[in-house]
Amino acid sequence: MIGVDKITTWKVDLAHTDVSFQVRHMMVLKVRWRFDKVSGTIEGDPANLANTIIKFDVEMDSINTADENRDNYLRSADFFDVEHYPDMTFTSTNIVAKGDDEYDITGKLTNKDITKNVTFKAKFEGKAVAPWGNDVVGFSATGKVNRKEFGLT
Repeated sequence: MIGVDKITTWKVDLAHTDVSFQVRHMMVLKVRWRFDKVSGTIEGDPANLANTIIKFDVEMDSINTADENRDNYLRSADFFDVEHYPDMTFTSTNIVAKGDDEYDITGKLTNKDITKNVTFKAKFEGKAVAPWGNDVVGFSATGKVNRKEFGLT
């Protein structure tokens, strides 16, 4: 690990990243869907995560519900409109430590040219050295987003 007075940049590893969401389907059950193409960075001081900047980019056409017809509908102008709005982005604006390895991460979420402040509950899962010698860190985060606030009706 580099000195605590230096900024470290971690890149999101797509092979070990899951951006998924849960929706109530037909008002009778909850289903989990995901996006398959995500990129991002986490930049900050390893000794002070409160001063970290987190950026994520989700390619909206990578929606995967395990049903190609539904995926195509969600990509259409009726919903995500990926032709005009290909990406959803998140940039953190404030990170507050809430306890041992737990944080509230607030930031600007933009989808369909609509930007809203959202807060995610995050947990630092740990750090290690990969077999190839590079430092790796793990985080998990959950939160609620009202799709209607982003014009997804």
